[in-house]
Amino acid sequence: QVQLVESGGGLVQAGGSLRLSCVASGRILSTNTMGWYRQAPGKEREMVAAVTSGGSTNYEDSVKGRFAVSRDNAKKMVFLQMNSLKPEDTAVYYCNADRVQFVGPLGARYTADYWGQGTQVTVSS
Repeated sequence: QVQLVESGGGLVQAGGSLRLSCVASGRILSTNTMGWYRQAPGKEREMVAAVTSGGSTNYEDSVKGRFAVSRDNAKKMVFLQMNSLKPEDTAVYYCNADRVQFVGPLGARYTADYWGQGTQVTVSS
């Protein structure tokens, strides 16, 4: 099986910075897009930033110029550097791995999408 584990969330004042990390574990052969979503109370989950296996990135409009997503394919990790944080960035942030190809316990290959458990980011005004 595959697991995604996030770290790096916390409480920060407006204007501050945080760096989120997500590591994937399991017998992973490849991963298409890795990225970050967030969900604030009473709102739907939204894509924040994503990076393809080739390094192309995509950002939600409100975070452009403030957030930077990157990945380390060898370490199976994705990162989100968040600068100039605003109170409206407060949410639970989830790591996502799209089209993960992995080897199951009996040697068969599978493809699936995975989510981390989420990490809380709180920005105080």
